[in-house]
Amino acid sequence: MASKTPPLIQLEDVCRDYPSGEGVLTVLDHINLSIEAGEMVAIVGTSGSGKSTLMNIIGCLDRPSRGIYRVNGQETGILAPDDLAYLRREYFGFIFQRYHLLPNLNALANVEIPAIYAGMDSAARIERAAKLLGRLNMADRLEHVPGQLSGGQQQRVSIARALMNGGSVILADEPTGALDTNSGNEVIKVLRELNRDGHTVILVTHDMQVARHANRIIELSDGVITADRQVNPNPERVVPALPKPVAVPVWRAQWDRFTEAFHMALLAMASHRLRTLLTMLGIIIGIASVVSVVALGEGSRQRILKDISSMGTNTINIYPGKDFGDMRSGKVQTLIPRDADALARQPYVDTVTPMVTKSVTLLYRNISVTAQVNGVGEDYFRVKGLELAEGQQFDRTSVRTTAQDVVIDENTRRSLFTDHPGPVLGQVIMLGTMPCRIIGVTSKKDTTFGDTDSLNVWVPYTTAMTRLTGQQYLRSIIVRVADNVTTTVAEQSAVRLLTQRHGTKDFFVSNIDAIRQTIEKTTQTMTLLISSIALISLVVGGIGVMNIMLVSVTERTQEIGVRMAVGARHGDIMQQFLIEAVLVCLLGGLLGVALALGVGLAVKLSGSDFKMVYSMTAIVFAFFCSTFIGVLFGFLPARNAARLDPVVALTRE
Repeated sequence: MASKTPPLIQLEDVCRDYPSGEGVLTVLDHINLSIEAGEMVAIVGTSGSGKSTLMNIIGCLDRPSRGIYRVNGQETGILAPDDLAYLRREYFGFIFQRYHLLPNLNALANVEIPAIYAGMDSAARIERAAKLLGRLNMADRLEHVPGQLSGGQQQRVSIARALMNGGSVILADEPTGALDTNSGNEVIKVLRELNRDGHTVILVTHDMQVARHANRIIELSDGVITADRQVNPNPERVVPALPKPVAVPVWRAQWDRFTEAFHMALLAMASHRLRTLLTMLGIIIGIASVVSVVALGEGSRQRILKDISSMGTNTINIYPGKDFGDMRSGKVQTLIPRDADALARQPYVDTVTPMVTKSVTLLYRNISVTAQVNGVGEDYFRVKGLELAEGQQFDRTSVRTTAQDVVIDENTRRSLFTDHPGPVLGQVIMLGTMPCRIIGVTSKKDTTFGDTDSLNVWVPYTTAMTRLTGQQYLRSIIVRVADNVTTTVAEQSAVRLLTQRHGTKDFFVSNIDAIRQTIEKTTQTMTLLISSIALISLVVGGIGVMNIMLVSVTERTQEIGVRMAVGARHGDIMQQFLIEAVLVCLLGGLLGVALALGVGLAVKLSGSDFKMVYSMTAIVFAFFCSTFIGVLFGFLPARNAARLDPVVALTRE
């Protein structure tokens, strides 16, 4: 003997309790009820009788406190939330008294929602939604949003949405309660037609006139079934198989749900533009600060390193005394030209130049200025990387013969020869009391180090020592290290050589590379420090995003309930709010980067020769940070939204 097919809906001793003060209020008390497929049942009762609570349990929007509820033989009490979402998606279609349409979507998009969560192909989904709306005389209202529809039209959209996934069981909660008589009659007519087509219709109402359209009336009073009778019996009821939409591959279904969540996130942001912009403000400031600080640091670093290079590439400076600021260094007279000659013969040295300096008055005709006279060797210009704009530098012969030849810089030329335009080569100027012939003019070289407006002239160091200073010792020696030798090795070797020559270490060494490394470390440290401060803005911005998203969850609680009622999984709800949080942060990151680039453009247009150097790594890092903040601070609101109880979400104002 074949086993009997179980009822489609079966409740055994179902109770629903709610806490009430220190006690418990029982809204449903030991309900025993079976509903067969294809029936049209009306559940009738006064307000507070428990009929809406019973409908919520039947539709898997709520769970019984006690008892057993089965759908097509499957017990619901042991199912996980996503399994209950599957039942709502595959078996039930909800028609609410207040319609519960999403206000930002048009009629067609509202009807499509259940099919999106069911994984229906997009083309088939649109075709089916349009066909259902056409069947309900809504073909000319597909693009209208709920605010542009009458109450009866909105209820028709709600009915089409209930049928989108097949709707084996149609649950209608006071479907005529918010409608006028004519619209109400039209809705009842549609429900009767759906029942004849094979849908099981469960109608919840307080109006007995509406209930009489059903084939069976169940009366509730104080949570107890007081009557269960057949009206308009149809013993030859035939339940045809309802068409089931063809599902698409899993990846495609997930993609469709993602695009729906993305679309809804954009709509939510667009509907609260000012709030969204203010939410982004902390992210914008933080990202702009990080990118700008890194660009400023890199620009400063490159500018400083360029200036260091202009002081002489790969050079070592040797000075008398213990260190900079040594008050006794002027009395140390052991650094002599022969030390420079000894260094020049070493394999780790490229070139060497002795150096003495003195400040003197330059005189040309009736113009006098104060300048720095530098006595240097013939290789000085190579060591320091100086180039001549015109003329030539002095050579070894000039040094040996203490020639009275001088090379001037552009500042000196401008100061002495302002009133006398024309060639300056061959002109004679007075360095104090010593006449010198100009043989060259150096090219202008801007540098952050030193006074770029100072006047400098260069003569052979032998000339300076014998004719200007009268001293036999040097102020410093500058060594250019050979290209195949590290500066550290050359410095150690030079110190060892001079210590051996002097018998003691009465000098100190300044390494340009050491200065470079120190400046790089300092720049990196300052960049890191200021970036860390800027990251605080990002954290503050992230907290702002979290707060606004929590507000958004509260504002859109009913929307969440509607989505759950039509079959959205917890992951679908969580994904939607996470996407919105990430979008807010990513857009904030984009605007922050644009603001930082705008700062760089403003600096450039201001005429400054300083240039901000933007790092693609910093920009990518900024976008990573903004995305991470969106996920981090959007997780809690998204989780709260996903954990909402569907029946609580639907009833919350």
